[in-house]
Amino acid sequence: MSSGASMYPTMPIQHAWYLEDRFSIRFLGASTLRRGDIVVALKPTERRAYVAKRIVGLPGDTVCVDPAQPERGHVLVPKGHVWLAGDNRDNSTDSRDYGPVPIALIHSRIIAQVWKGFKIFRNPVSPVNEVDSRGRPR
Repeated sequence: MSSGASMYPTMPIQHAWYLEDRFSIRFLGASTLRRGDIVVALKPTERRAYVAKRIVGLPGDTVCVDPAQPERGHVLVPKGHVWLAGDNRDNSTDSRDYGPVPIALIHSRIIAQVWKGFKIFRNPVSPVNEVDSRGRPR
């Protein structure tokens, strides 16, 4: 996996070990993926490098390309793809740069940090079933 600041402060920049769940994605399929999950994926622009990013959009979702620059527009995540973003948006190369990522490139889900302190990564996203006319949860 690449080391860098893109997932800081959630994940330290270096020298940490993580517990990955490869089973559920490989054997149960993409339906196990949720918005908010941290995943390890092959970097779409460099297939020999792995990156850790957070899923912010699933197939069929419309996502804002860059919340800091809403004028960049919105993208409909196509079937078989996800929209990935680093938690440290100012220091992340992610779907804002390379677009939706094929689910086939997702290698695993990170579920815990196990060295340099133990930390379970709970998904911070709660489901939203309805939104008002401004797109805010009801």
